[in-house]
Amino acid sequence: MSIKIGKHEIAHPIIQGGMGLGISWDNLAGNVSLNGCLGVISSVGTGYYENLKFAKKSLDGRPYQSENFYSKEALFAIVQNARKICGDAPLGMNVMCAANDYEHIVRDTCEAGIDIIISGAGLPTNLPEFTADFPDVALVPIVSSAKALKIIAKRWKQRYDRIPDAVVLEGPLSGGHQGFTYEQCGDPAFALDNLIPQVKAEIAQWGSFPLFVAGGIWDKTDIDRVKSLGADGVQMGTRFIGTFECDAAEEFKQVLLNAKKEDIQLLKSPVGYPARGIHTNLQDMIAAGSAPKIRCISNCVSPCERGKGANAVGYCIADRLSDAYLGKTQSGLFFTGANGWRLNEIISVKELIEKLVNGEDS
Repeated sequence: MSIKIGKHEIAHPIIQGGMGLGISWDNLAGNVSLNGCLGVISSVGTGYYENLKFAKKSLDGRPYQSENFYSKEALFAIVQNARKICGDAPLGMNVMCAANDYEHIVRDTCEAGIDIIISGAGLPTNLPEFTADFPDVALVPIVSSAKALKIIAKRWKQRYDRIPDAVVLEGPLSGGHQGFTYEQCGDPAFALDNLIPQVKAEIAQWGSFPLFVAGGIWDKTDIDRVKSLGADGVQMGTRFIGTFECDAAEEFKQVLLNAKKEDIQLLKSPVGYPARGIHTNLQDMIAAGSAPKIRCISNCVSPCERGKGANAVGYCIADRLSDAYLGKTQSGLFFTGANGWRLNEIISVKELIEKLVNGEDS
């Protein structure tokens, strides 16, 4: 069943989560959109695209400073290459509020021809201001509670006379950074199924727009369950890593294929929030005090405060995520959702979407 996000319609109510650094770029997002779902490009670390081709300055194989860690030219190239795959099908971009140059990234995203912006990692209270010249671009905040949605919707309505075109509710089983404390991640009161009715009720206070839910969604059974609770669709990240088209290195995919349930843990992050990923050699090195030296070459996200957060937890998130993207298994940081251990094969995006829409045995 198709669903509309603003002025844009997708055949299946499934959003592929934007996975940075480099895990969802042109190949994955383009193929997801081609096959009737919403492919989402991650704007994180575009300076790494095509082996630093677009980074004007680098240091020891890493983009130097935030103006090269994020590259506008690379972003445009990623979007253009995704368009070669999906044509005019709706295409999304994930832009983190926590990113340095957030405003510039949003404006560049609009200029590049993206249809839908999905924004979280903070409250995107100013997003409509930065997209005012592009009224057809749909705006979708990511929230972890009804309270967060209320703050965003109230600000958007008062300042810009606009409400979200959709909202993504991300529960505590998602991969990467959480919008919850360590304690809340394990508290049943904050489980996705309990949050859905609360956010649905908040949406009703502002009008009518679709609710997509994320975090722990694995198959059609999960999709049907959350839709029965009031969700209109889902956002899924981890499962799309297990596709041939995913932009991650083959070594990254293999780390996920090899992971056991107990390997997937909440990890400390330089940005101050818990992050879910796979316990690998990196965590052992951090514990032993032998992790790679923190140099803050790329100055990637504002909450880290130019390496202050990195020094507190023992690793640089930009360097370690880029190592994972490049397939460096000994020093990489590998994010995954709570169900990542269930991944046991690599299939095509087309086959995965068929399974999600029709069931695993289709």
